[in-house]
Amino acid sequence: MSPAPARQPTSVEISDAILARFLALHPKEIDLSLGRTQRLLADLGHPERAMPPAIQIAGTNGKGSTTAFLRAMLEASGRSVHVYTSPHLVRFHERIRLGAPGGGSYVDEDRLVATFDEVERVNAGREITLFEITTVAAMLLFARSPADVLLLEVGLGGRYDATNVIETALASVITPVSLDHQKFLGDDIAAIAHEKAGVLKSLTPAILARQEEAALVAIEREAARVAAPLSISGQDWQAREERGRLVFEDGDGLLDLPLPRLVGRHQIENAGAAIATLRALPALRIGADAIEAGLGAVNWPARMQRLATGRLPTLLPEGSELWLDGGHNPDGGRAVASTLAELDERSPKPIVMIVGMLNTKDSDGFLEAFAGLAGRVYCVPISSSTAARSVEEVAAAAERAGLAAEACATIDEALGKAARAAGSVPPRVLITGSLYLAGDALAANGTPPQ
Repeated sequence: MSPAPARQPTSVEISDAILARFLALHPKEIDLSLGRTQRLLADLGHPERAMPPAIQIAGTNGKGSTTAFLRAMLEASGRSVHVYTSPHLVRFHERIRLGAPGGGSYVDEDRLVATFDEVERVNAGREITLFEITTVAAMLLFARSPADVLLLEVGLGGRYDATNVIETALASVITPVSLDHQKFLGDDIAAIAHEKAGVLKSLTPAILARQEEAALVAIEREAARVAAPLSISGQDWQAREERGRLVFEDGDGLLDLPLPRLVGRHQIENAGAAIATLRALPALRIGADAIEAGLGAVNWPARMQRLATGRLPTLLPEGSELWLDGGHNPDGGRAVASTLAELDERSPKPIVMIVGMLNTKDSDGFLEAFAGLAGRVYCVPISSSTAARSVEEVAAAAERAGLAAEACATIDEALGKAARAAGSVPPRVLITGSLYLAGDALAANGTPPQ
């Protein structure tokens, strides 16, 4: 009897193996520099110069949501849109969306593997970080696929982020800047904002969401240096909620719009930044109808996402709510806590949190936002990151914030304990603290981003 043929690896397994090889190409996971990226792009014939015109999005909080609003509005206008974001939640290919008439889709694994193979061969084993070489792969894909616009989200910082190899852009967007990644960007808001402002380009419209004063001063200084015209929230435009509507106002007039599909008051500002960007680009001719349609169609996983289907909600009592948010820094915590408070005001339920965090994040600052709001915190490990804090560390941070905390081995265990503790009153459960934990939750729920 002949032996059964060996199982061939799937495209997903192949791409994972290539990513593991990429990770070994440089001793540091993060090493902000443009030189290695520029060198590999030059060896590939400069695909970054053949990409569709780009809108580049930098900032600390709200980058992904603002990008999602931009995509939804552009696609509602009939444009095809490439999108580059990071990190991914479940599968790497979520970082690369290729535009097409009627709506784009994530790059398929076979095409991703072929592009990884090409950049790996041309790089020939030279030092380059994982983010740099995968950004080059994305740019190669974007250059080879026609689209009207590329939405290019900065990975970390701005000035020396691999995405900043582009020489021109349609517009630059800077979402709210706050303390995060101080090890790489600086110890205070002004220093971090200076690095974010490195994406600004001469004579290119720059749209600023609401900023702290120190951040605004730093960005204005850089904008003056490179002669980038600014459009600033609260000065040149504003977005606000009035009577259950989103009102956007700038020098060109007022738009009375429905509230965005994404939940939370902070999404008003993110939507406003997207609208201000499109209004600064009259050549695109994005009308009010497309903006309104985009607000209703926008989708961005793990940003106050309600998990109503899948496996995890079945672990809670009937009538419970399960929410997911990847917030992970103090400003993100305050935004999520504010949204939880709004939900509680409309429909009171006991609030329970399931939290996992990375050791590069301010756990105390994040969890302080939930003091007096959450009844209990179950702390869980993050299986998809080697930089996860131990559950004991997260529990200690929660207790310092005045929150009752308990360590759990898995999300399932935490949900089980929340269910047993609820008794006859179904709780509102929030899984939060990290985008990596959000990815673990979506994978466990069987509902990865589509």
